[in-house]
Amino acid sequence: MFEIQNYESFVAAILVFQLIPGPGTLAILNATARNGITAGLGAVLGTLLGDMAYMIAAIVGLAAVMKANPALFQGLQWFGVAYLGWMGLQLLRQPVSSCNSSPETRKSAWVYFRQAFTVSLTNPKVVLFFVAFFPLFLRADASALTLGVMIAHVTLISFLYQAGLVLVGNAVARRLRSLPLVRKLATRLAGTALLGFGVKLALDNR
Repeated sequence: MFEIQNYESFVAAILVFQLIPGPGTLAILNATARNGITAGLGAVLGTLLGDMAYMIAAIVGLAAVMKANPALFQGLQWFGVAYLGWMGLQLLRQPVSSCNSSPETRKSAWVYFRQAFTVSLTNPKVVLFFVAFFPLFLRADASALTLGVMIAHVTLISFLYQAGLVLVGNAVARRLRSLPLVRKLATRLAGTALLGFGVKLALDNR
């Protein structure tokens, strides 16, 4: 279908990729928990735009450029380490008073869009993943249109899954507002997880 080999396996692989939690997933859930559905969808769009940029980059050959210039690749990775660490520390240092049942200070969806977009772009391994992923389902004579269709599939399926996360995350967050201690624990766990992703990326860079 659409000149994509093993179409069903292609769709299944995208779903499996989405089910693996990563920094982008945490950014989406954090935005949703703190400021609701609009903020969560802002983070979703930021994540999708970052992934789309890397998919296009994979097609035009940025992966080859980064392999030829290891300093560029490592620079992006270390920036990602620093940014994830900063986000994690912000959550861990959040005052106890802001974890009670009173409403969060409202922030625009644009704030969470920028955060998620930055998180997505600071993981350059994504472009290498797409370089390895797309050829598995392409024929040698595939057209540029086929690549566009593949990008559209990844984007649409990712959006549906991540939008579902926002809806579920918002429902859970509304329940947690009446349980301030649980909400505080969830915030600390999210901060620790972001720091953990940063540490893992740093260790991978060694």
